[in-house]
Amino acid sequence: MCFLLYFPPKVALAKLVKTLKGVSSRRMRQTFPNPVRHYYRANKPWSVSYFAGSEGGAPLSVVRQHIEQQNRPV
Repeated sequence: MCFLLYFPPKVALAKLVKTLKGVSSRRMRQTFPNPVRHYYRANKPWSVSYFAGSEGGAPLSVVRQHIEQQNRPV
């Protein structure tokens, strides 16, 4: 899964990721309680790891195209 986010530089990346994972995990458990319990051990749908990269000033259209092609075979 890939996201393109803009957030203020004063926000710590680790805190942002922790918040996104926590909120989305709660929402998934509320919306789909049985599938989440069935498929994820210990009710933790997210890994503790994550990857973050910067777009380096590339035009948004180029970044969007790159993200959209991530799940497509070459």
